[in-house]
Amino acid sequence: MGVDLRQVVAGILTVTMFVMLGHMIKRDHFDYVEEKFPGEGRDALENAKISKEGLFSLAKKGGNFNDDGEELKPCWSKPALDDVEQTEGFVLFSLTNGPEYHVSQIADAVVVARYLGATLVVPDIRGSKPGDERSFEEIYDVEKFILSLDGVVRVAKERPGKLSSRNLAAVKVPNRVTEDYIVEHVEPIYRSKGNIRLATYFPSVNMKKTEKKSASDSVACLGMFGTLELQPEISEVVDSTVERLRTLSRKTNGQFIAVDLRVEMLEQNGCQGDESGTKSCYNPQEIALFLRKIGFGKDTTIYVTESKWDSSLDNLKDIFPKTYVKDGIIPADKKSKFLGSEGSEFEKIIDYYVCSQSDVFVPAISGLFYANVAGKRIASSKTEILVPADISSSSASATNFITHYVSKKNHLAYSCFC
Repeated sequence: MGVDLRQVVAGILTVTMFVMLGHMIKRDHFDYVEEKFPGEGRDALENAKISKEGLFSLAKKGGNFNDDGEELKPCWSKPALDDVEQTEGFVLFSLTNGPEYHVSQIADAVVVARYLGATLVVPDIRGSKPGDERSFEEIYDVEKFILSLDGVVRVAKERPGKLSSRNLAAVKVPNRVTEDYIVEHVEPIYRSKGNIRLATYFPSVNMKKTEKKSASDSVACLGMFGTLELQPEISEVVDSTVERLRTLSRKTNGQFIAVDLRVEMLEQNGCQGDESGTKSCYNPQEIALFLRKIGFGKDTTIYVTESKWDSSLDNLKDIFPKTYVKDGIIPADKKSKFLGSEGSEFEKIIDYYVCSQSDVFVPAISGLFYANVAGKRIASSKTEILVPADISSSSASATNFITHYVSKKNHLAYSCFC
C-alpha cells in the first residue's frame, strides 16, 4: 500500500504546530493580539512581533508542551481561623448552572462565611430544570472539600434542623464580593436574622485581576482553586475520556484540542458581529477555518463540547476528520448515566474538566465557561488558550490569538499563582 506524501507532511506540520504553540506563549518578546470577544478589544496585527528565527528554532526542538515553561505555584497563604471572631450563625448556599459557576459561587460563599465568622453548610447542587437537585457528593469529593477549609472556615456537612424561614434570610451578592459590600449589605442582615442563604449573581463576566489588594484575597483564592475535586467515579470518566482522545491523537504526539462549541447556545445567541466587527461566538465552519489558517493539520484531534453529533458540525469534520463529541468518546457502560436525559449536569462537568486538561483550548463562545476554564488552566500551567477570529488572509500565526488572560497575565488566577 503506497504512502501518501501529503498525509505525511500534514502530520509533521500538525505536530510541529503543537510544539511551536506550547513554547511560543512563554516567550516574552512576543506582543500578542487580544481576542475579539465583547468588551475586550483587539490590537492591530502589526503589533505582533514574531521572530522567524524563533519559529524555526522552536520547530526544530520537538518535544511536548511546556518543556521550558515555568510551573506556577500557589502564592496565597492559608489564613488561620482564630484571626476572625466566631459567631453562632450559618451560611447556606446552592451550586447552580454548571461547574463554571460553581467555582465562583464557592469562592464568594467562603469569603462571606469567613468574614462573618459563620459556619458554612456544604451546598447542594441544582440544575436548570425545576426539581433537578443533587447532593454535593454526587459530583464533588465532600471530605476533601471540608478538609481544604479546615482552619479557615467551620463547615457543617448537613443543614442544621433548627433553621427555618423565620431565622434564615436570603441575600444576594455580586460575584467576587468585596469586604466593603459584606459590611454594608450582608452583615446587618446576618446580625439581625442569625443565618443567611447566599446567592451569587453575575453582573458581568469579569475574571481580570485587580491591583487593589484585600485581606480576603487569600480566602477567595483558596475557595476558587483549592476546594473542589471530583468524586472518584466522575473523575475516572473524565480521565478515560482524556486518555481516549490522546490515544486517537497518535499522529500528533497524543495532543488534542478542546473546543467549547455548543450548537444550542450558538442558535440562541447568533454569531453575527456588530458594527465594530466584535463577535461573541463562532460557528463550526468559522472555527474550522480559523484552526486551519493558524496551521493545524487535518490529523489534529478535536473534542467538541456537544453531547451528540449535530449536522452543523459536519463543516468542522470535513476539514478535521478526527472531530469527536462525548457520545463517541465516553465509555459505553457510562453513557446511560452521564449522557442520559438526567445527565446534563454530568455533561457540563465532563466538558469543563476535559477543556481544562486538553493541550489547546479554543472557546467558540465568550462567557464564564471560557473565563473560568482559563483560570483553571492557568493554575495548572496549561496556558495554551486560543481565542478565534475571522482571518482575512490565507494564514496567520497562532501566537496572535493567544488570550489576553495569558499574554497580559491579567486573569484573576495570576493573583493566586505565581
